[in-house]
Amino acid sequence: MIILFNKPYGVISQFSEHKIYASLKDFIPYKNVYPAGRLDSDSEGLLILTDNGVLQNKISNPNNDMYKTYWAQVENIPSDQALEALRSGLKIKDYFTKQALVQRIIEPAVWERDPPIRKRKHIPTEWLQIKISEGKNRQVRKMTAAISHPTLRLIRVEIGDYKIDKLLPGEFLVVES
Repeated sequence: MIILFNKPYGVISQFSEHKIYASLKDFIPYKNVYPAGRLDSDSEGLLILTDNGVLQNKISNPNNDMYKTYWAQVENIPSDQALEALRSGLKIKDYFTKQALVQRIIEPAVWERDPPIRKRKHIPTEWLQIKISEGKNRQVRKMTAAISHPTLRLIRVEIGDYKIDKLLPGEFLVVES
């Protein structure tokens, strides 16, 4: 079984109960499916759930080079040099990120977030599309912070050939049973 789920902001990527956050059990009525990778509670978008261990490993294991595509709203306007640093790979703490595919995008037509991101009157934001083949803990956020443009909002829209398409937050689609 393969389930595409648009994980809302503030939901954890596990089925067990949490004292603060909602969990997958509040949205997914199926048993014996597990997330193939994770999204932090403050990130939104595509999460694949499956009962297929081979697929789960293919998606989760960074050695498989499966690209995940994110839309990141960052604080301020990154220079071309800053974007090139993302593309080339960065040192983050004790590791170097693999090269990323990065481009500026116009603000995507996405759902309102609850709570909304912080807005500062005199500080602009820009949207980037970032494709990575790794997916280490909070990697995109750490990458944009490393170029001095913190991520304000992060939405995963694709994992390999799977796309979020028109799923709204909290909605899921069974694509294979």
